[in-house]
Amino acid sequence: MSLATRGVVEIFPGGAATLEQRITPAGQPLRVKLGVDPTRPDLHLGHMVALNKLRQFQDLGHVAVLIIGDFTALIGDPTGRSEARPRLTPEAVAQNAATYLDQARKVLDFDTPGRLEIHRNSEWLARLDLSKIIDLLATMTLQQMLAKEGFRERYDQQQPVYLHEFLYPLMQGYDSVAVRADLELGGTDQKFNLAVGRDLQIHYGQIPQLCLLVPLLVGLDGVKKMSKSFGNYVGISEDPLTMYQKLEKVPDALVASYFSLLTTVDLSTLPQEPRARQRELARTLTALLHGPAAAEQAQKDAFNLTQGQTDLADNVPEFSLEKLEFPALFTQVLKAADLFTSTSDARRRIQEGGVRLEGEKVTDVNLRIERSEVLANKIVQVGKKVTMRFVRENAPEPINH
Repeated sequence: MSLATRGVVEIFPGGAATLEQRITPAGQPLRVKLGVDPTRPDLHLGHMVALNKLRQFQDLGHVAVLIIGDFTALIGDPTGRSEARPRLTPEAVAQNAATYLDQARKVLDFDTPGRLEIHRNSEWLARLDLSKIIDLLATMTLQQMLAKEGFRERYDQQQPVYLHEFLYPLMQGYDSVAVRADLELGGTDQKFNLAVGRDLQIHYGQIPQLCLLVPLLVGLDGVKKMSKSFGNYVGISEDPLTMYQKLEKVPDALVASYFSLLTTVDLSTLPQEPRARQRELARTLTALLHGPAAAEQAQKDAFNLTQGQTDLADNVPEFSLEKLEFPALFTQVLKAADLFTSTSDARRRIQEGGVRLEGEKVTDVNLRIERSEVLANKIVQVGKKVTMRFVRENAPEPINH
């Protein structure tokens, strides 16, 4: 059963055979849960791995239960962290959550009746009183919590582990109780949290869910997992040209895994020539997220930029970053490069979505550039026109800011 094998690291307990047994005899659609915390305003292809698997269950007639973790995001997932996550404000979480559904719509079936449920986990978590929270805490021991990735390392290194962080896996696990999940999807880094969901369902007298783990997508650098923090990502909502240009540069060693995890394309049909495989990946994923016509146009535009109209990139005026002292706000860099008359004008254009760096829309008006190397050889665009390339070289006296 390819549903349980392609792009799957582990199904527990019992493996693929247990999932098949759960599906076949019952004849009832499974309730397949996926939770996403709106800690950032945008999703990337790393998130799409689990969304794509969820869509496959939908296409087979099962019910996708998508949970927007607006309450758990206030705590912050401590998984894999060397320190506690900064706590987000309710306003920031609400703003991020508003963008998630539009992005998830690009992957999931929102139109077929009975195939999708959408919940915010504040629906039930915000109503838990202290007695119920104590009941949740009583289901786990300190020793069990310290077995979670990250907690033990921080504890042994005498790094702070805050009590509110222990609530995260319990709250996420309680989501499975609230929606009566039959199966939960998650990345391999979420195994502990998914197992807690099983334990809590048993505690509350429910049939425990199966858990399906998908791989973490390796980013464009070919080394680290895809993450906006690492700058090695492709955003689900990026414009077609930017998406295509990024994807046609995916390291050849990763192309097959991108096809396997993000599409349903038969891998045996892929071109053998590496460059052709990269272009096919870029075209396929851009078409999946933006439509075939947009993908075709992006492919033409990318060719024109790299082959037919190289002067567009070669003749860009340059700005020496050594005219500035770093760290500096990006708005200060834009003003120093004479792209805007003031930093407030730069902030306004960023808020309007009119500034791009290397084709990626800049959304943070408070973006802080720690070192000039971060911007070196990158092109900034204002509106639709390529306007400036940042370079590093020996330069006159720095401009004070």
